[in-house]
Amino acid sequence: MAKVLLGFMGVGKSSVAPYLDGRFVDMDQVIEEKIGMSIADFFAKEGEAAFRQIESETLEELLQEGDDVIISTGGGVVVTEHNRQLLAKNRKHNVWLHASFDVVYDRIQKDSKNQRPLFLNHSKEDFKAIYDGRMALYQDLADLVVIVDNRTPEEVARFIKCM
Repeated sequence: MAKVLLGFMGVGKSSVAPYLDGRFVDMDQVIEEKIGMSIADFFAKEGEAAFRQIESETLEELLQEGDDVIISTGGGVVVTEHNRQLLAKNRKHNVWLHASFDVVYDRIQKDSKNQRPLFLNHSKEDFKAIYDGRMALYQDLADLVVIVDNRTPEEVARFIKCM
């Protein structure tokens, strides 16, 4: 089964994955190739519901790619019931990279390369509510939880390799 990296935006899923053994697939990059634009632009043009549909289709495809694949998911992959069902079938291979809200907020705020619609379009308080709402969803699907605060991507990868 595929190894799936779960976690809120900014926890470092895409940064950790290249240090793991296997074929790395960044789900957001796959989706951007499919839609022919950035996710932020697609969100603005088509809305979140249209994005979540493409995200579900992409997750389903990637989970069938084989045992050597490492999938870095988008932070919101867990909000869709269908995605949670797919991930529940991937038990023993779901890794939750968990960071405190303050660490996530600071990382996203400093990241000028990735424009995240949910961050840009919400106040800090609303963003915190989104963060809090997703924590139980990640926890329910996680087979391994790695706290990433104050850890390098290489250190996080070493924890995951022990799985």
